[in-house]
Parts: sequence; structure tokens; C-alpha cells
Amino acid sequence: MGMWRGWVVGLGLVVGLGGVAHAQDEALQKRVEAIAAAHHGKVALWAAEIGKGRTVGIDADVPVQTASVIKLAMLYHAMVEVREGRAKWDEKITLKPGEAVGGSGMLHFFDAPMTLTLKDVLTFMVIVSDNTATNLAIDRFGVGPVNARMEALGLKNTHLYKKVFAPATEAMPADQPKFGLGKTTAREIGELISLIGECRLRQNPEYSAGGRGSAGVRLLPMDAGDKAVCDAALGMLKSQFYRETVPRYLQNGGDQTVASKTGSLDAVRVDVALVAGKSGPMVLAIFTYDNADHSWTVDNEGEVTIAKLAKAIVEAWSPGGLDPKGMVPGLGLGK
Repeated sequence: MGMWRGWVVGLGLVVGLGGVAHAQDEALQKRVEAIAAAHHGKVALWAAEIGKGRTVGIDADVPVQTASVIKLAMLYHAMVEVREGRAKWDEKITLKPGEAVGGSGMLHFFDAPMTLTLKDVLTFMVIVSDNTATNLAIDRFGVGPVNARMEALGLKNTHLYKKVFAPATEAMPADQPKFGLGKTTAREIGELISLIGECRLRQNPEYSAGGRGSAGVRLLPMDAGDKAVCDAALGMLKSQFYRETVPRYLQNGGDQTVASKTGSLDAVRVDVALVAGKSGPMVLAIFTYDNADHSWTVDNEGEVTIAKLAKAIVEAWSPGGLDPKGMVPGLGLGK
């Protein structure tokens, strides 16, 4: 039901596009605020029970540095292009000598030239946040089309600026130095990963404009043609290598019950995740930034704070635990 754009807000009650009333979970809100207050830095958070009605948020609409979670925008764009036949999972992409960049990932350790499939490239980009793979995907699809798609979805503050560790090839917006690779808000990036989980790739032809604005739901529910694409993308997100944040304190480490994309900078830690609870699916988008702890260890305070917030949210909304059979495209999640 695309539920998170075109809100009518008042007295803590929110009416989504599907007609579902959303209200802030006040008890949980106090709990997450207490955890955030103990953190030596800032927190931006947005979480929602999909189809149920409860939400929590902290500075959910404040633009923040994305670090690598902006790669979700590239993943979603590529999914639509594959669904529409303008790209193929098995099309060949060549990494040429001198194109590799450092930072996260593995491809810069391999000999070039080497040939990968588009699915390989996106898998590297998601699972180990490979910066070289991200740049190959940008070469394939372009920055402009990705940002145009985000605009069409109504995600006005979600923007990919340029390739990773490479000079910009076009004029940069004035705010690029502040945000680096990309910007978003906790609410918007949460909405974006929910579109992947809900498997909403096609615009309703009833609407002439893109997006899911106040006029109504503009993206169609999953059909058989969408499912194969979403199966592949959700498989990537479920296979996330970095599991020290949202899954850290969850049942069985969140294996097969958490589909996520992480991001890290010296003073930033981020995790954006779909979580399959026995009580139903949840989306969590948690940013810690301006962090005092700049260490690169699994016990970095920003990472631990995200894990504590995720544990509090999941335990409040799904006290029965997680459902390993629940993470399927369409976010029916076993229903």
C-alpha cells in the first residue's frame, strides 16, 4: 500500500496514502530518545511498522550525510531499468585498468581488465559496499537519471552527487561539500528501502507525474514480472556483510531476517534496514553523525548506538522475535 508520502499530520496522527492511520509510539519514542541522548554525537532516526501504524522518529526530516547508503538509490534505479528491459542482470561490464578506487570493497584488489555482469557489480556494491563497483554502476546508468528517479518518487532531499573518490564531471550543487557522496533524510531513505521491500517498481498509468505524492498511490503493487527483480535485490540486501549495527543484538544476529545497507565515514555510521518480525515487517533508518568516536572498530560508539536503538524498536514491536521465513518481496512477509 505505499503509505508514507502525502501525510496529513495533526496531534501525532498521520494518515498514509493507503488510508492507514499512523501514530507515534510514545512509549518507544521516549526510549529511543533516551538512547540517543546518551550518544556522543547526533542521531537521526525514522522507523515504522509497515501496514500497522506505529512510528518513531528523531530529526527524521533533517538532511544528513548518507555515506554509502545512497547506493540504495542506485540499486532501486537499476531494478527499475532491469524491470523495464533497458538493462539486464547478465549484461557485461568491464573494469578497465586504472578505474579502481580504494576504500570499502574488493574489486580494487583484483587484476584489471576484468569483466563482470551487472548483477555482479550491484552485488559487490551492496554486500561489501564496493566503491569501484559503485562507480561502474554510475558509469552504466549516470548520476542524473538516478536523481531524476528520486525526484519522481517525491524524495526531494535524496541526492547522489558524484562517483566515489573521483572528481565530479559536472557542476556540483552548493551543498555538495557539506554532504560528500550523497544526502538524504532518515524518513526518505526509509521510504526508499521500503519500496524495494514492497517491490514497487512500476508507476500507475493513471498518473501523469512520477512519485507517490498527496494525490494518491502512484506505484503499483508487485506483479510476477517484478518479483524476479526484487528477489535478486532483496537477496543482495539480506546478504549484507557488515552486521555490527541493526542486526547486532537481534535474534540469531538477524540472519535472513534483516535486509540492509550500511554506511560509514570517520564521524558517521548508518544502517537502513528491513526487519522481518513475527508481528510483521518493520523499516529502520538510523544515522549517527558528528560522532565523537572516529575509531574503525566493531565497538565504535556510533555502531553500538545504532544497535541499541534497533534492539529497542524491534523488541517493542515484535516481542515474539524475528521470522526467518518472512523476508520476501512484496513485504507480505509470510502473510
